Amino acid sequence: MNGHVSSSAKPAVASAAPANGARNYAIVTAAYWGFTLTDGALRMLVLLHFYRLGYSPFTLAFLFLLYEAMGVVANLVGGWLATRYGIQRMLIVGLCTQILGFLLLSQLSPDWTVTMSVAWVVLSQGVCGVAKDLTKTASKSAIKLTASTASGQLFKWVAWFTGSKNAMKGVGFFLGGLLLDRLGFQASLWVMAGLLSLVLVGVVGFVPPLMGKAKASRSAKELFAKHRAINLLAAARVALFGARDVWFVVGVPVFLYASGWTFTMVGGFLAAWTIGYGLVQALAPALVKRSDDGLSTEVPAARWWSALLATVPVGLAIAVAMELPNLEWVVVGGLGLFGFAFAVNSSVHSYLILAYAGSEKAAEDVGFYYAANALGRFFGTLLSGLLYQWGGLLFSLGGSAALLTACWLVTLALPARQARHRPP
Repeated sequence: MNGHVSSSAKPAVASAAPANGARNYAIVTAAYWGFTLTDGALRMLVLLHFYRLGYSPFTLAFLFLLYEAMGVVANLVGGWLATRYGIQRMLIVGLCTQILGFLLLSQLSPDWTVTMSVAWVVLSQGVCGVAKDLTKTASKSAIKLTASTASGQLFKWVAWFTGSKNAMKGVGFFLGGLLLDRLGFQASLWVMAGLLSLVLVGVVGFVPPLMGKAKASRSAKELFAKHRAINLLAAARVALFGARDVWFVVGVPVFLYASGWTFTMVGGFLAAWTIGYGLVQALAPALVKRSDDGLSTEVPAARWWSALLATVPVGLAIAVAMELPNLEWVVVGGLGLFGFAFAVNSSVHSYLILAYAGSEKAAEDVGFYYAANALGRFFGTLLSGLLYQWGGLLFSLGGSAALLTACWLVTLALPARQARHRPP
């Protein structure tokens, strides 16, 4: 009798594991959608509001610097905290921190001096930078755990998560412009804080409390002791995201506005670009041949797509230098090609970090990698303001090309058969 019960129970447990994994994946993905919707809206709110007030390109970039810098710290610490305390707690902390950042930013007064206003925005953005990367690290780590219960799903789940959240960020760009136009700066932030509070309730109610909890590293040396593949991939990520933000944050929006575009047109283009980029990311598994070992075809794909991507800003820089007719539309078309190749690159990288990462401390490995991601955004944001102020869009595109060449060179050194753990 007992033997009969035992044999019938095992298949039920086995079949329940993938269902639970898919359920948890869907909940975490939905939570991050809500977060990234408001995060994209925040970027557009700050950029358009302060550009309308007459701030220079470098000052606009400076407003985002602490946001990106704090992301480096948040990823490193967040990965360790998620391992020690669980993914649900870190999602809750990230969402609460973002709500706090919105409320701080809403207190900005038009009666303040320029210096005080900039300092307050930078501080509030720093709080939001911590929130973003705590939430991202916890969410990406959850995918590693949930995909382990669904054989062969890691690349697909990573691609869908990454692509869909970037598409949602594009919707957020549009939402930010719409809210600013209809409600103004302060009321928009209050609405976004309210929306994020609803997401917080969902995380508290539906994400398993102990999800991802494991034995964390006991020292900084252990935390930073990553193997060669993760170190190289992190270096490539710094260059990849620096190459995007060096034109995306300030250069192209200001260039298009200076070319006669309205704020609505500029925001619409950035939204469409980000949504399209997200959709391509979600489709990346169909463009990259899979291998049995999870690396032998995926790593060469990362190299090839990196080389292809590097050629796009080179061509655009030549077009800008030649001052071709209808230049703004040439730039828009070229950035469409950039977005396609960049999306595939980013999706393959996001898969590789989880393929290389160990299972027990996946959150720490992911946190280290996305700290590199934030570092790339930091340098890209800084260069976006400086290069555009020094030499316009030509310098911005030249900086992007140089960073992408560095990304490709680092990718050449990635091991194709040396992951510590075979990915699910």
